[in-house]
This record gives sequence, C-alpha cells and structure tokens, in this order.
Amino acid sequence: MDKKERNILLLILGFMSALGPFSIDMYLPSFSAIAKDLDTDIAKVSLTLTSYFIGISVGQLIYGPIIDRYGRIKPLLIGLLIFVIASIGCALSPDIYSLVLLRLFLALGGCVGMVASRAIIRDRFDDDDIPKAYSSLILVMGVAPIIAPTIGGYISLNLGWQYIFYVLAFIGLLLILVVKLFLKESKTKDLEVSLNFKKVSISYYKVLTHKEFLLNGIAGSLIMAGMFAYIAGSPFVFMELFDLDESMYGWMFGINAVGFIGGSQLNRLLLIKFKSPGLTYYISMFSMILSLITLLILFAFDLPLLLIQIFLFTFMLLSGILSPNTSAMAVMPFVKNAGVASALIGSLRMASGGIASLIISIFHDGSYFPMMILIILCSTSAFLILAKKRFGKRKKKIGLQGAI
Repeated sequence: MDKKERNILLLILGFMSALGPFSIDMYLPSFSAIAKDLDTDIAKVSLTLTSYFIGISVGQLIYGPIIDRYGRIKPLLIGLLIFVIASIGCALSPDIYSLVLLRLFLALGGCVGMVASRAIIRDRFDDDDIPKAYSSLILVMGVAPIIAPTIGGYISLNLGWQYIFYVLAFIGLLLILVVKLFLKESKTKDLEVSLNFKKVSISYYKVLTHKEFLLNGIAGSLIMAGMFAYIAGSPFVFMELFDLDESMYGWMFGINAVGFIGGSQLNRLLLIKFKSPGLTYYISMFSMILSLITLLILFAFDLPLLLIQIFLFTFMLLSGILSPNTSAMAVMPFVKNAGVASALIGSLRMASGGIASLIISIFHDGSYFPMMILIILCSTSAFLILAKKRFGKRKKKIGLQGAI
C-alpha cells in the first residue's frame, strides 16, 4: 500500500469513525431547545446520551463477529442504512421518550463505522504502524467535535433542533455512497467464524480475559469515561452555569476538541522516539498529577470559567495521546478475530461513556462538581491500572532473571 492509498484509506475510515462522535457533539448545543420543545428538563434530555451509549456499546458487540464472518463492507452498509432511518425518526420525535428510544437505534446503526474502521486498520497495517494509524484516524475524527457543536448550534438557532437529525441522515447517505464507490474489502468471508450465541460469547470471553487486552481496555475505557463526563456535563456547566449561548458553547467545545486532536498528532511524533507502553504510562502519570492538583484547588476555591477551561483543554490533550495507544495495545495481540477485539474495545469504551453520562445525570446538583470530580476520578484510576500493568511486567521479568 503506497502513501497515497494509505492516506485515502485513513481519510475514509476517519469519516466513518467520526459518525459516532458527530451524532453526539452536533446536538449538544440544542439540549435547552429540545427540553423546551418537548416539555421536559435537561436532566431527561441527558438520557438521550445514555441510551445512545447503550446502543453504541451493544451494537459494537453485535457487529464484531458479523464483520469477522461476512467481511467488512456488507455489514457496514446495513448499519449505515439503519443510521439514516433512525436519524429521520429522531427528527420526527413527538416526545422525549421517543427521542431516547430512537437515539438507541441511531447508535445501533452508526457504531458499525467504529468497529469496521478499527478492524480494517488491523487488517491492513503492521503492528508498529497501528498506533500511528489510530492517531491519524483521530485527526480526521477530530474534525467532528470541532465543527459539529458550532454547526449544531447554528442549525438549532435558525432552523430548529429537528434539522440537526436531518443533516445526520444526509451524512449517513453520503457515507453509504463513499463506501460503495471507494472502500475495498479487506477481509474475505470466513464461514468458520460462528454466530452461535454460545460460541460468540466464548470468543468475547477469551479476548476480554487476555491480560494485555483487559488492562489496556480498562485504562482506555476510564479515559473515555472522563471524556464523556465532560461531554455530558459541559452543556449545563457552560450554558446554564456560566450563561454562554449555543454559539459560544460550540467555540469552547471546539477549542477542547483541538486539544484532543493536537494530542493525537503529538502522539505520532512521540512514537518515533518512544515505545507506546512507556509513553502511555508517563502521560497517564502526568494526567493524574494534573487531576490531583485540580482536586485540591476545586475544594479550596470557587473556580472561574477560565481555570475550568484550562483544565479541560489539558485533560483532552493528554487523552488524545492516551486514547490511540491504549486502543492499539489492546487489539494488537489479535489477528483472525480482529473484529471481535475491535468491537469489544469499542463497546467497553462506549459503555463507560454511558455510565459516565448517567452518573452526571443522577448527581446533577446545579454545579460543576459532578463533572469535574468524575473526570478526576477517571484520570487517576486509569493511571493506577497502567501502573499495575507496568510494574507487574517488571516484577515478572525480575522473577525470571532470579530463576535463571
């Protein structure tokens, strides 16, 4: 695969992966408008995030063995079609309960791009290039959180929040066309891959209990939970607590997204000099130190918007380094069942996002404390997991040397 072909492939995969984040970020500025129009409150509108995370978690587990058995393209097209239909349904929702349910189906369709893109990277790239490929993917995916809230805020103000979902349906149709015309199949049909529930469950269990997958998967999921605590909590913190309008919220959200993208591209440069495991460990240590310092300040002072924004930007930048590395290290041991591994890592991450958004909704108290404390807890816990992995390997190595 030459450089041009590689870049085109990553561009397509990046846009497919961005469909999930775009479906979240684009409608965030319209939370207040949805609450008013559907005669409910923001806490209940936040449940549309929770149902989305449930759908995106379960959906990836469904697609994993399917794309290992039937190849990547056909399941991808079916999932995108479901996404288009569900998007139109969301636009036509008469009440908040309908919207919560349809967001579930929206996620079930849209998550196929996330599973397929990770599996295709595992199919087409060597082990050493996988973390760099994931970082390139984030560069393309990162366009979504930069432009999506701004576009969503503009649409909500001028046309109504319903048109956000019509735009998502149009994007889904464009992706179907792109996949049909430009994306080549990277894995032939393999009928030896079983879709029997028991066998699929065993396959997932074997991947989940693989030590390298488990530790990297949990650490990456905690990082993702921190990010989604920010996503779920930021509409209230920025727009209600600090009285920013939809447009200003979009800009603030976009700035933090630039931090995440910047971190992912800095990761590509750092990987030239450092190995992924060591780099991940030290960056997570720095993230934990930042979190603990912020925690002390949090209980000592009433934080202004500027300090909150500086913390969130730095956290997102560090997450941009940690996210692709933990994903790559988790799926690297798996070749034949790359789809299962890719689905499981994605499902764990989105499940953690769903739990984080649910916690934000439950503990909503009219302040920034639930969002900030949850981010800090996730960041600290991720470091502890990676430290356990690092020092566990070191003790094992010392033990072997002693035995010799």
